[in-house]
Amino acid sequence: MRTKALVLVLVSTFLSTLGLLVAAGSQQEQSSQSTLVIDGVTIVDVERGTLQTNRTVIVAGDKIQRISKHRNADAPKSPTRVIDGRGLFLVPGLIDAHVHYFDPATFGPMMVANGVLFARDMGGPTTESVALRDKLKTGEIFGPEIITTGAILDGDPPLLPQISIPCGTPEAGKEAVRKQVAAGVDEIKVYSGLKKDVFLAITDEANKLGVKPVGHTPESIYIEDAANAGLRSSEHPFGFGKVIAKLLGEPVSLETGGVGTDAPYFLRFNEVNREEFRKALKRIGATGMHVCPTLVVFKHGAHLREILADDYPMLEYASPRTKGMWKALWGNQPPNELGTRLLPSMQQVVKELQMSGIPLMVGTDLLFPGVMPGYSVHEEMALWQEAGISPTQILRSATIVPAKFMGLDGRLGTVVEGKTASLVLLRSNPLEEALLSRGRRLRWFCCDPIHSRMFEMPARSKACSFAVAISTELTWIGFDRMSRRCAENREILGGGRTSRHSARVGPAWAAASAPSTSPGARSVGPRPARVVVLQASD
Repeated sequence: MRTKALVLVLVSTFLSTLGLLVAAGSQQEQSSQSTLVIDGVTIVDVERGTLQTNRTVIVAGDKIQRISKHRNADAPKSPTRVIDGRGLFLVPGLIDAHVHYFDPATFGPMMVANGVLFARDMGGPTTESVALRDKLKTGEIFGPEIITTGAILDGDPPLLPQISIPCGTPEAGKEAVRKQVAAGVDEIKVYSGLKKDVFLAITDEANKLGVKPVGHTPESIYIEDAANAGLRSSEHPFGFGKVIAKLLGEPVSLETGGVGTDAPYFLRFNEVNREEFRKALKRIGATGMHVCPTLVVFKHGAHLREILADDYPMLEYASPRTKGMWKALWGNQPPNELGTRLLPSMQQVVKELQMSGIPLMVGTDLLFPGVMPGYSVHEEMALWQEAGISPTQILRSATIVPAKFMGLDGRLGTVVEGKTASLVLLRSNPLEEALLSRGRRLRWFCCDPIHSRMFEMPARSKACSFAVAISTELTWIGFDRMSRRCAENREILGGGRTSRHSARVGPAWAAASAPSTSPGARSVGPRPARVVVLQASD
């Protein structure tokens, strides 16, 4: 089997740090600011779908300071760290455009370990969600940076009352939008149970206030009308089943109640006149609405019974808290009669969306049973590649497309000078194969603060003060909340350089390394840090 490797490089004031960490220095002390040099690397231009070979990338603090065309060109005389980038490919950090960030202690490390450095939180209690966003931004909690919708705006009564604001009238919907905006949310999420007039009032108010309305296309409205009304992103393929039904001449129900009631029509997609379907998609695409398909939900949703019975692959990487929420929300749900038959049809529809020019965003609906933080981003990308979408298009949908949609393309989404250095290094060309499209095995690692060493566990253990699940062969040393440190020497990517670092993450100290020839790990002194380098191979 061909060897591939994933190396993560994060430099951000908005991300707390993990892995090999390098001192960043104070913004007031530019002369002492840390510098990272990635020498001789191939940069992947995700917008053009091209490669920029033999580049030297200089990172100062949390910014990409300079990109040169020749190795060692303009490199500082004494950089804090140098990575030999020959044979490696540099891409922007990945974005998961649909998560429910319910379990930060587990979700954050696993997402970062899989190269997911930004996420859009799509529903939770507003006050808690906004506070979580801010804590992730400052590094008080470790994990990717997020934006959040806060609570969901749904009909009255709502389907998920714990995280929803019931909106039974247009006036109630507008008032809910104003309260959400005042509370500091980044987007407004609508849900399936909204009546049409209430949905139209919400989207109108949100767009007037300059906050994107996003979420489910309600059961009460056709997706074409939702797009024309200003729904900026539609989550899951729901709504396109009604397009199929209309083209088949079938009656379409616009009654509220349930989620994705049009799903059975996807099984009849092959009966649809493709040219007429594509015309409908072109009309939707002309509105600028994006779609976040979350196909991985349907991959795992077909096995809900096994997941809830704890008889499904990789469940050892789900925390007890997450499993408890699965059972609370889905424990009484009847078996999915459509089963695995639904996914191939939805893959065909997503391929048609891409061909018709509707912008797609990679998202996972993290918190759905069986969906693993970070890892499932790669599962989603693999499902797109199976559908016939090119690796280049997939990579765009996990980087620059969501960055632009979220208004973050000024600092994220591409590898260019002046942007935040939120980066991922790869050993395989991602324009030839979707990132980690063959899937990856996860392993649990624990930091032992007593003996200052790293060890692997067969599964998550309560005996470990801090543990994380990371991709195959990735070794990093985690947090010790008592300010003791774990570290090892590491040879940097075969470049002959050995480096030892540690870094502060909130009140804790973290360090990371690749396997060492020494029998134990060595402690190193604390340093403020913002640079992360992680390596994984299979």
